[in-house]
Amino acid sequence: MASILKSLSLIADPTRVRILLLLREEELSVAELQDILTLPQSNISAQLARLKSAGLVEDRRSGKNRLYRLPPPSAKEQESHDRFLGIVEAAGTEIREVKRDATALRVVRKKRANVAQSYFDALAGKFGRHYIPGRSWMGLAETLLKLMPPMVIADLGAGEGTLSQLLAQRAKRVIAVDNSEKMVAYGAELAQKHDCKNLEFRHGDIEDPPIDPGSVDLVLFSQALHHAQQPQKALTSARRLLKPGGRIVVLDLLKHSFEKARELYADVWLGFSEVDLLEMMEQAGFTHVETKIVHREPKSPHFQTVLAIGETSDQ
Repeated sequence: MASILKSLSLIADPTRVRILLLLREEELSVAELQDILTLPQSNISAQLARLKSAGLVEDRRSGKNRLYRLPPPSAKEQESHDRFLGIVEAAGTEIREVKRDATALRVVRKKRANVAQSYFDALAGKFGRHYIPGRSWMGLAETLLKLMPPMVIADLGAGEGTLSQLLAQRAKRVIAVDNSEKMVAYGAELAQKHDCKNLEFRHGDIEDPPIDPGSVDLVLFSQALHHAQQPQKALTSARRLLKPGGRIVVLDLLKHSFEKARELYADVWLGFSEVDLLEMMEQAGFTHVETKIVHREPKSPHFQTVLAIGETSDQ
């Protein structure tokens, strides 16, 4: 254990406090710390070097990565070690980013648990690469739709309702909401043309959808949330629409820096990080929230798609 005076001088820096609090919970690589802290890699590496030099952190090699952790104290050092961590924890209460760091750490842990999923992602990438008669993404999608139980679904920010029409094949009822009167009129005309009697289009705002509270089994935001002026309000409103045990699905752009999207696509927000969605959905009252990056476009600006799913309580 480093000297108390030297240690106290080191934790005068908020970034070093955040790092210590994270490493108290989990061994982490520089890349993982960068994801959590959203700071430059050079900054994090420099802070780790200072903490390591003072004996407050140690590292070990794990494959291609180097993992950092707090060194376990000896029996003689245990008391001073606990006292020092108590000071670090107290300092953390004065740093507003610490709460978000804890949420971001949960996302990192989830990603670690899903490492095996990369194998199946690789398999999915091969689907359709080679021609096999009768095999297509459309066929697979139609199969999965037929397996969906009949539900009342709210498609918020539905646009012309392409997804709504697909869901209506199996759903008990689909309510498509959009703030464009022309989109709503066009979608309603298509629904009538295709005799989709269980598909209803409504003009309204996704932040205050014209749907009765507690009347829906599933709420969908498909590339719609980044158009909301107040995404948190939209998610909170969606929570009110759901029956006990209902679910929400958000499919949106991962946070990016392509500013032209505001002009080209009328985007209000440049996507959302997994941590953003996790925090907003939990604040809206959803439980068992899961997030995952599900697609990356091959062409510049390489937009990525993030999926987030949450549930309401059964009561």
